[in-house]
Amino acid sequence: MQQRRIADVSVSAIGLGGMPMSIEGRPDEERSIATIHAALDAGVTLIDTADAYHRDANEVGHNEELIARALRSYGGDTSDVLVATKGGHLRPGDGSWTLNGRPEYIVEAAKASASRLGVEAIGLYQFHRPDPEVPYAESVGALRELLDAGVIRMAGISNADVAQIDEAREVLGGRLASVQNQFSPAFRSSLPELEHCASLGIAFLPWSPLGGISRASAVGENHDAFQRVADERGVSPQQIALAWELALAPNVIPIPGASRPASIQDSVRAAELELTADEIAALSSDTEA
Repeated sequence: MQQRRIADVSVSAIGLGGMPMSIEGRPDEERSIATIHAALDAGVTLIDTADAYHRDANEVGHNEELIARALRSYGGDTSDVLVATKGGHLRPGDGSWTLNGRPEYIVEAAKASASRLGVEAIGLYQFHRPDPEVPYAESVGALRELLDAGVIRMAGISNADVAQIDEAREVLGGRLASVQNQFSPAFRSSLPELEHCASLGIAFLPWSPLGGISRASAVGENHDAFQRVADERGVSPQQIALAWELALAPNVIPIPGASRPASIQDSVRAAELELTADEIAALSSDTEA
């Protein structure tokens, strides 16, 4: 599969988002592990997770532990797989989300994530979402502390605007490796952040790159240009959406979620599609039907 870079680490151009395998409506563990194994078989070397990817209050880190089990049980070499996780966003277990950006909490959360993943150092650790109750520089300062202590190898941020990207770079002394924001055919307001990251050589990881769990299957129904190009190419509109995102900048690495082997197998084929300039222009100008 085509490769892209997060800092000095080479990863697959399409990653796997683990969230659907651990929240409401999740599949059984056997199918989840089969999905992760199918991703690895297809050449995926980036798996995204978070300690908040769980359903019930008493299972914090469910997705991290699931991924760790899947990697241990995989029959092939996983030494080149980068697992990226996040902290600072919490689920109390009632379906809601809360925030905790206190530096001391982030440090302890990262150590707990490392333990669940079974690693000495987390490959990529990302501050999940800004906490309005905590100065942003203080939250990001926890990532600097974790880097300096060797608890994490690379640091990233998520759900950040351009000003926060610049602030994080300053706090981290230029060591900001990635930004993970929502971006898809239906949600394009993070384009300035994508372009800013491209100008700085920072990896941009679109989350929900197909529009989210409830919308991913309807990319073609909601976006005429994506369905038209898909029909002309003889592929799924989901592949076209991911190929379009890859074509926007060389630092873009979409992380579509999946809960079935067939879903991630379809997604990874997007990395081999080369869209024409006319196709990219049509897709970029498409508005939701």
